[in-house]
Formats: sequence, structure tokens, C-alpha cells
Amino acid sequence: MSWGTDLWDQFENLDKHTQWGIDFLERYAKFVKERLEIEQVYAKQLRSLVKKYCPKRSKEDEPRFTSCLSFYSILNELNDYAGQREVVAEEMGHNVYGELMRYSQDLKAERKHHLQEGRKTQQYLDQCWKHMDNSKKKFERECKEAEKSQMIYDRLDNDINATKSEVEKAKSQLYLRQHMAEESKNEYAAQLQNFNAEQWKHFNVSIPQIFKNLQDMDERRTVKLGETYRTFAEVERRVIPIVSKCLEGMVTAAKNVDERRDSGIVVESFKSGFEPPVDFPFEDFSQNIQRTGSDSTIGTPKTEGSKPDPKHAISRTKNKLWLFGKKPKAPTLEDLSHLPPEQRRKKLQQRIDELNKELQKEMDQRDALNKMKDVYEKNPQMGDPGSLQPKISETICNMEKLRSEIHKNESWLAEVEGKHGSRGERRPSADVNHHTPHGRESPEGSYTDDHSQEHRSPPQPDPHEFDDEFDDDDPLPAIGHCKALYSFDGSNEGTLVMNENEVLYVIEEDKGDGWTRVRNNSGVEGYVPTSYVEITLEKNSKGS
Repeated sequence: MSWGTDLWDQFENLDKHTQWGIDFLERYAKFVKERLEIEQVYAKQLRSLVKKYCPKRSKEDEPRFTSCLSFYSILNELNDYAGQREVVAEEMGHNVYGELMRYSQDLKAERKHHLQEGRKTQQYLDQCWKHMDNSKKKFERECKEAEKSQMIYDRLDNDINATKSEVEKAKSQLYLRQHMAEESKNEYAAQLQNFNAEQWKHFNVSIPQIFKNLQDMDERRTVKLGETYRTFAEVERRVIPIVSKCLEGMVTAAKNVDERRDSGIVVESFKSGFEPPVDFPFEDFSQNIQRTGSDSTIGTPKTEGSKPDPKHAISRTKNKLWLFGKKPKAPTLEDLSHLPPEQRRKKLQQRIDELNKELQKEMDQRDALNKMKDVYEKNPQMGDPGSLQPKISETICNMEKLRSEIHKNESWLAEVEGKHGSRGERRPSADVNHHTPHGRESPEGSYTDDHSQEHRSPPQPDPHEFDDEFDDDDPLPAIGHCKALYSFDGSNEGTLVMNENEVLYVIEEDKGDGWTRVRNNSGVEGYVPTSYVEITLEKNSKGS
């Protein structure tokens, strides 16, 4: 089917149809543009989401739990998935939207050219028709004038009263009109023949060719739309393998979640190394009561084993665990003595390993500098050996500092490993509640990063925690004094009330559980939070 033969008289409709085709192509291009913008926004939001839930962390805060590691693996896969959405948007913009817009401009220019050619051909045919029509009207007019002259001549020729001159004049006018009518007839015939030729050429050559060009243009537009439809789908299809790998990575991360391993990490992170408290013996206070003979068989026999162990009585409170209470967090110390033994051992070992790595780096740097110095000494033109000496001295100094740090930490580690057992028996409750993250724990037990909230209120210990701490009648000598940084209500048994800026005597240091034994000016003794006071130890005791 050809537009040139079947639609020879539908110029205006073809004009509208080709315009609709270009409008439809641009409408599809607009659809692709909005689609790629959705992809861009989607990818941007995905990347923002990943960034939000995968913040920058220090080395110590790196997650170790398999559930956390798997989650961060999923975030990485999601970030790669967002990258693929960006690829889709980029290729749609270049291969589909951009191509459609360039092609649309070409179509507009080509359509304009073909339509202009059609209009020019139509205008030329119209001109030919006007010339033919004018010659026809002239021929008709001249014929009428010739007929009129014929009638005048016949009337005068038959009139006996007409003079000969009038008859001759009418006859010559008749010949003139007949000659003009003949010329008009010949011109009309020529114009008619020319118009018929141009009309045949118009409808059989020019218009079919122009309409064929418009048909080819429209068919190419349709083909281009089909190609871009396919490209639109191929862009998605090309990223499917990578997207599938991202999803497979997420599934693999989900399979890597190991609840047993996470439980083991919890144990490893928070194990204190203390032994559970031992059973308390029965203390019989009725041995000194006088009994009658009849009661002697009923009374409890006095045995040597039934006497209370003074040492055990003194340390009884220290063997209790505050399983559910919260203690004020002890300040971070260089020797990590604020940590439970097991955690302290691990931290010290980790610190020693890091110091050894730094020491090895310094040693490698020293060896490299010495080799360079030897090369300079053998080949002075390469450099001055003396220029390396300050750097070598600095490296040696750094090595000595690192060795000193390593020795100091190894001493602390040996102390932990040597006293682990004895410390656990002496005060197993010492650091049960120090299993907190590196942030601060408020006295109420809530986790906070605000240093100003570190000492707001005291902990809530066991009401009988300090029952037997003051059984001795003789007061202990003061080993120093302290100044209260905060007020403490001392509402629990064994604790001491103190006011801010009050000066107290220290009679027993903190054993690692965050409490210091003190005595006020009235001679009343009790425990206060170590973190609530500023302690100064003295060689000469006072106020005993």
C-alpha cells in the first residue's frame, strides 16, 4: 500500500498524521525521561539509606557479631544495587531519551521539507489552473463580442437606410472580433493543454513521490520507536546478572548469621574472670549461753568448727555479687584496673600486640635508614650520611619509648595473670557491673555519652551489702583523705552520707568494685562511690 496512489487527495490528513507521529515520539521520550529520573532518585535514596545505617566507625567499634557483619554486607550489596540503578538511568538517558530527541529534531526538519515541496507543487498547479481559467473566460468573452458584432453587421446589411460607410464599419468590426475570438480560442486551448499536463504530472508524479517520502519517514519513525522499546528493555536486562549477584550476596550474608558464634562473642566480650561466690557458713551465736543439764542434750554442741571465721566475716560482703544493681562507672585508668580481670587481660594483650607492631615498624625504619646511611657513606655523591642521623636518633628514641610501654603493660599483664585467682576469691563482686561499652554509664544504670550526667545519683546496692564491714570495734587508721565532688545520700546499709566539698578520711582503698571506705569527722565509717570523691593518699595517717 502506497500513500502516493491510495491517498493522493489526502494531503491535509497526512500533514496532521505526520505531526501526530512526531508528537507521539516526543511523548514517549518524555516518558523515558521521567522513568530515568525515578531511577536516579531511587538510586540516590538507596545510597543515602546505606550511608545512614553504615556510619563511619573507629577500629574498636568494628562489629564482630555475625548478625552485624551480615547486615553491613547487605548494605554493601544494596549500595552496589543502587549503582546498577544509576547505570540503568544513565543508559536510558543516553541510548533512549537522547537518541529519541535527536531523531525527533531530524524528523521535524525532514517533514517540513516534504510538506514544503508538496505545497509548492500544489501552488504551481493552482497557478496553471488560474491561467487556464482566465484564458477560458477571455475566450468566452471574445466569442460573445464577436456574436454581438455579427448581429450588428447583419442588421445594418439588411437595412436599406444604412449608408455604405456604416455597413463597412460594422463589417470591419466583425472581422476584428472574430480574429480576437480565434486568438482567445487558441490561447485557451494551449492553457488547457498545459494545465492538463501539469495536473497529470502533479497527481501521478510529484504528489506520489512526496507522499512516498512522507510514508518512508513515518515508517522509519515507527521502526525507531520499536528499536527504542527494545533498548528500553535491554537496558534493564543487562543489569539483571549483576543485580542477581547482589541479591545472592544478601542471601549469603543471611546464611552467615550464626547465633552460637554471636553468643560466644558475648561471653568473650563480657566475661569477668571472677569465680561465683561461695556459700556462707552458719554462725552460731548461742554457744556462750548457759544451759541446764536437761538442755545439754538438746543444745548445739560447741565445736571448734562452729566458730565464725573472722577473716570470712570481714570479707563476707566482698563475696556478694550485685547481679541486678548498677554501680557508678569507675574512671578509665591507664593500667585498665577498672576492668574485670578477664577483660583487663584481653585489653592488655591487645595493647601489647599493637605496641609490638609499632615497635616492629620502627625497627624496620631504623634498619632502612642504616642501610641508606651505609649507601651514602660508600657513595657520597648520592647524599649526606649526616642528614640521616637525626631521623635515626628519633627512631631509636621511639623504639625505647615503645619498649618501655611494652614492659609496663607486660608487668600489668603478669600481675593480672598472677592475681586472677586470689582476687576472684577476695572480692568476686568487684567488677560484675563494669561490662559496659566504652561510653559512660550513669548511676541510674542508663547508658549515656554525656559526661555531665556521670554522677547524678548513687547506685542501689543490696541492703545487706555492707552489714559485716564494720564488725571490728577498733577503728582502722586513715591512709589518706578525700574531697567529695558530689553529694551522696548513703541511703543503703553500709554507705555513708556525704555532702559536696566535705573532707573525709580514707581508711580503705577501692578494691576494684568502685567503692571506697571512708570516715567522717564524727567518726562514722561507710562506703562512698570512688568516682564521687577526689582521693589523696598520705604516708602519715591522721584522724585515726
